[in-house]
Amino acid sequence: VSSKGVGVISRSKGGDIALSLAAFVPGVEAVVWINGCSANIGIPLYYKERKILSPLMFNFGKVIPTESGANIIKYAVNNPLAEENKGSVVPIEQADGHFLFVASEDDLNWDSKGYLDDMVGRLKHHGKKNFENITYPAAGHLLEPPYGPHCPSALHGMLRFPVVWGGEPRAHAAAELHLWQKIQNFLRTHLSNNAAQTTSKL
Repeated sequence: VSSKGVGVISRSKGGDIALSLAAFVPGVEAVVWINGCSANIGIPLYYKERKILSPLMFNFGKVIPTESGANIIKYAVNNPLAEENKGSVVPIEQADGHFLFVASEDDLNWDSKGYLDDMVGRLKHHGKKNFENITYPAAGHLLEPPYGPHCPSALHGMLRFPVVWGGEPRAHAAAELHLWQKIQNFLRTHLSNNAAQTTSKL
């Protein structure tokens, strides 16, 4: 939070919520979107007692089980660009704030890189330059602050069964280290009145 407005850091399902805040709520000046979706996932989205976005749903017939007992769900999310799903796509082109889009190319939760490419293409089509984007080729879904252990699979918070997140451990750790600094620089640039105000303790 700053005198300029609010910054939001988001990942996974939080990504589409953060995009919606930027698109519909005044004062959101900076959004960090990490391995999210470009559309509203799972449940309808309401704002001021009115439904503003339909839910993009899953096709559980496309879940791939693995020997570990965790599942690959990357291909189970319906295509947000299909005609019947366009009501779920977040209209980020109407946002005034700035975006940092971050996608891992080994994300096995869903196609984060494809969603990033769609959003960048839409913003460019509307003549917008209010974004930066980064991709990490061998990182997985759970990009977190650095120096924590790599988590290859876990219970999915929304679907309630174990899933594979992806990511090669060494490359994933390097991505987290790089991204941590990038996030701080991005938020200082778009929220701080004094870029030298604070320095990271990590």
